[in-house]
Amino acid sequence: MATIADEIKDSFKNGSSLTRLIYINLGVFLVVKLLYVFFFLFSPSVGDLQAKGIYFQQNILKFLMLPASLQVLLYRPWSLVSYMFLHFQFFHILFNLLWLYWFGRIFLKYLNQRQILTTYLLGGLAGAGLFILSYNLFPGLKTDLETAQALGASASVTAIVMAISFYAPNYEVYLPFIGPVKIKYIAVVFVITDILQIASDNAGGHIAHLGGAIYGYMFAMQLKKGKDMGSLFGRFMDGIATLFKPRRNMKVAYRKAATREDDLEFNKMKGEHQKEIDRILDKIAKSGYESLSKKEKETLFKMSNQG
Repeated sequence: MATIADEIKDSFKNGSSLTRLIYINLGVFLVVKLLYVFFFLFSPSVGDLQAKGIYFQQNILKFLMLPASLQVLLYRPWSLVSYMFLHFQFFHILFNLLWLYWFGRIFLKYLNQRQILTTYLLGGLAGAGLFILSYNLFPGLKTDLETAQALGASASVTAIVMAISFYAPNYEVYLPFIGPVKIKYIAVVFVITDILQIASDNAGGHIAHLGGAIYGYMFAMQLKKGKDMGSLFGRFMDGIATLFKPRRNMKVAYRKAATREDDLEFNKMKGEHQKEIDRILDKIAKSGYESLSKKEKETLFKMSNQG
């Protein structure tokens, strides 16, 4: 009889990239909270509960949080990635994962598994870049340069929200008390809210969101032109993944050699298929995704699942 751990392991192994991203965020959160429990039990001299939480973040989690200082970043380069999976507050991870789940499902209706993973990672890196740049550039933020740190998946999630909202802008979702709303309007509200909240005690967080939003928008616009901004990064990740896969014993199989006629027929079909794909992408660039027929959408969907 399979245990819960076995079921979770199987779900992670065979699930989608969206499922894995959610599991990784949850797993890191649970580990962090368990560490905090031990810290709470064995640190009586730190002070009250709030003081312990602040001390824990500033002195222990700081090794995984993204620093705004370039000098500190040189000693913690891994934080460029670790910060986008790191949460400490329950409601922080709750809302991030809800948005990731809702918009991630819409994303995978149009695009493929690799694209949601690269958008998450590159969106997080874009958020990190804008966060660091802003604290080193703007006088109003430089006073906090040495202490400013970022954590959370918000920039990565915002990239996914923006990417699908501008790739399929007329897709509708139902909001309680409001009714059906096109996701492009949700994306606009996202951006406006973050801009208005830069002048707050969480300026760095909202700036990082905007970095993710910029990447998501650029990704969608380029993809409509037939260019996947994350494809090179995706191939790089595939190369890294193959280094950790166990090598299988080679099996020699014999098959009938293909004839010249077979090659000509294959190349002809491949060329016709590519022409149809190019025509659909041109139509999207000129008239938008909603202008496609049902058959054209199915063709595009099959193409994306082969990526």
